Amino acid sequence: MKKHLKIICYSFLLFILLLLIACSDNTNDENNNDTAKDETSENTDTAEDENESQDNTTTDESSINNSDDQPSEESESDTSENNTTEEAKDESPSEKQDTEDNNELSSYSSEEIEYARVWLQLGPNQDIDELYVEHIPAGTPLDPNDDENDVSYPEDVIQISGSRIADGMVTYSGNGDGTINVYDIPYGNRWYGGMPRPNDIDLEEVQEEMRGIIENTESVSIEPGDDEEVRNLIEKIYMID
Repeated sequence: MKKHLKIICYSFLLFILLLLIACSDNTNDENNNDTAKDETSENTDTAEDENESQDNTTTDESSINNSDDQPSEESESDTSENNTTEEAKDESPSEKQDTEDNNELSSYSSEEIEYARVWLQLGPNQDIDELYVEHIPAGTPLDPNDDENDVSYPEDVIQISGSRIADGMVTYSGNGDGTINVYDIPYGNRWYGGMPRPNDIDLEEVQEEMRGIIENTESVSIEPGDDEEVRNLIEKIYMID
C-alpha cells in the first residue's frame, strides 16, 4: 500500500514538473515573439524615418537647386534687357541721323543723291537755279574745241555745273566707296576763255599741263551733308545728253 502511494506521489510530482516546464517554454516563446515584434516594429520605424529623412533631404536639395536656378534666369533676363538698353544708348546721333536721311531720300536714285552731295561740298556757288549733269566717256578730249590736242580722259567722268559761268563746275570720277577723283577742269572746258588756242601758245606746253591735271587728281571723301539741302539740289538737276 505504501509502495503504491509513493508511486502516485512521484507521478504527481513528475506531472507538476512537466507542467512547470511547459509553462516556462510558453513564456519564453511569448517573450521571443514580443521581442521579434518589437525589433520588426523598430526596423520598420527606422526605415520609415530614413525614407522620410531622404525625402526631406531630396526636397531641400530640390528647393535649393530651384532657388539657385531662378536668380540665374532672372539675371540672364536682366542682362538681356541691359544689353538691349546699352545697344540703344550706343547708337550715336550721327548713325540715327544717317538712318533718317536715308529714309527721307529713299525716293531718289543713288546717282541723284551723289550729284547733289558733290555739288553741296565742292560746288563754287551754292545759290544756283539749275544743276546740269553730263556724263563724259573715257577717251573724250579734255579740250573738245582743239582738234590738234589729243589729251583725253583715261576714264569715264561726270561734270556738274550751274547755269552761269560764275556758278563754276566740278569734274570727277566716282570710286564707289564714298570718295571721288576730282579733275581741275575749267568751267565749260574753256581753256582759252572759250576761244580757239592762240597761235602764240605752244601746243606741247598745253598738253603737258593737261597731262598733269589727269595724273594729279584730288581724292575727296564726300560727306552726306544736310538732307534738306541735298533734296533741294536734286530738284534742280537737269541731265545733259
